[in-house]
Amino acid sequence: MDISLDLPTGPLAEAVLATVRASEAPPVANHSVRSFLFAEILAAHEGCLEDAAYDRDLLFAATVLHDLGAGDLAPGAARFEVEGADLAAELLRRHDVPEGDVDRVWEAIALHTSPGIAERRGLLCHLTREGVGADFGRNAAIFAPWEKRIHAAHPRLSMVRALVDAIVERAARSDAASVRYSLGGELLRERRADGVTGLERAAASCPWGE
Repeated sequence: MDISLDLPTGPLAEAVLATVRASEAPPVANHSVRSFLFAEILAAHEGCLEDAAYDRDLLFAATVLHDLGAGDLAPGAARFEVEGADLAAELLRRHDVPEGDVDRVWEAIALHTSPGIAERRGLLCHLTREGVGADFGRNAAIFAPWEKRIHAAHPRLSMVRALVDAIVERAARSDAASVRYSLGGELLRERRADGVTGLERAAASCPWGE
């Protein structure tokens, strides 16, 4: 399977990258870009590249912006997934993306931590969640031929710890940001109780490392 690891170009893609790199820690920004590359590889693997629902630019926006709610632009007044989705929607509207497509990206970001739901909300939600999950080692065999090149271009830099730090810091700002059973809420409770989260412990067995 021949896959290009080049990123999309153009005003929207440039704005997406610039926003993420300016507002997220480098390990989190790199994770976001890797999530797109893994999602695109999965789309090719599943034969989705010619699907009418597949849109490379929207996939780039959804995956690269999926942790915007864990960056400096997010106030921590709501769940990080929702704040990130809202911020992404604002960016897309400034670039005149049609409202229906804005809503698709919003949904993909808001649901990317919701197993069993995202997979049933269309191709963009599915690929976004699975691209993110691949960067934690899910279905690693699919991505093994490309992962060294991907990590060389976008290194991990202790991503898991940096991402958990960012999510927990924002979850601690308000009750609405740390709702019970939300990812942010549970990571915050685990950190306070044990000093370390299950997500960080699981990173020890990730085939890509932490």
